[in-house]
Amino acid sequence: MRDILNDAAKAAEQYPEALARKHSKPVLVKRFYKSATVGPVEQAEFGILLDGRPVKTPAKAVLGLPSEAAAALIAAEFEAQVEHVDPATMPVTRLANTAVDGVAVDPQPVFEDVLRFASSDLLCYRAATPQRLIELQAEQWDPILDIIRDRYGAQFVLSEGVMHVDQSREAIAAIGAALKPHDHPAALAAIHSMTSLTGSALLALCVANRLMDTEAAWAAAHVDEDWNISQWGEDAEAAKRREFRRADMFAAARLLEAL
Repeated sequence: MRDILNDAAKAAEQYPEALARKHSKPVLVKRFYKSATVGPVEQAEFGILLDGRPVKTPAKAVLGLPSEAAAALIAAEFEAQVEHVDPATMPVTRLANTAVDGVAVDPQPVFEDVLRFASSDLLCYRAATPQRLIELQAEQWDPILDIIRDRYGAQFVLSEGVMHVDQSREAIAAIGAALKPHDHPAALAAIHSMTSLTGSALLALCVANRLMDTEAAWAAAHVDEDWNISQWGEDAEAAKRREFRRADMFAAARLLEAL
């Protein structure tokens, strides 16, 4: 079902968020600070201070957040480092860096990319067989589409298999309007991250607007994968990759909630 999203994912590599990630390749350095705290920094009320000095992004901008709670999430990740500072274990920090270095520079392409996902959303592409998978998709996904329809007036059309189906301009516009309140770069980066990780802008929107919890959204995004695992078992390497993506998903949700 997710194959139809591959082109959108490849296109996203040209956007500011992806460009920011290129600056964020992990280089392990020894922990060089004693404490990580939250305090005022240049152009922001809430920043992260390492022994009193502001944290900077890979592109050398001062890392500032719009709320103390959001900054505290990042300070906690710095505090959790032991001998080395490992970006792989700091998903909120990576996301905030993306927001400052990428999304804030030009948010419109990132916003439009989320809408592109909505136009070919995971929840709209259903299996033709087997019957049990068809039922599982309907059980998990139909209530979400009902929420989207009732809450935002966006009616989405379903398709069987991977045959593309055009969604109405009205539906996509309604999703765009529902996303507009999340216009801070950190919020938009978090929503884009959740969208990319799940293949569904609709799931990301539901989490952002607290219409469903993150665990339920993650489970809904993996109906197909979990079905395959139940039939054929799970590959150990695939399980590790999934757990890493899951950590990123929950980090994005925590950041959104803290903003």
